[in-house]
Amino acid sequence: MGSLSIWHWLVVLLFFGLVPLVPAWRILARAGCAGAWALPIFVPVVNVVALWIFAFSRWPNAMPRE
Repeated sequence: MGSLSIWHWLVVLLFFGLVPLVPAWRILARAGCAGAWALPIFVPVVNVVALWIFAFSRWPNAMPRE
């Protein structure tokens, strides 16, 4: 009764793996960056640093300021 089955672990992996990864990948792709930059969201401190770098860097799809 105290152990989890493989199905429980698959649901956890799906929820904590794909749920945050897919939207981050799509946001980065629409911003003009490579979608693989979404992978740092799984590394605890790197995810915050990557978010700050992404927020304040120049976006390739952004219109230039006049």
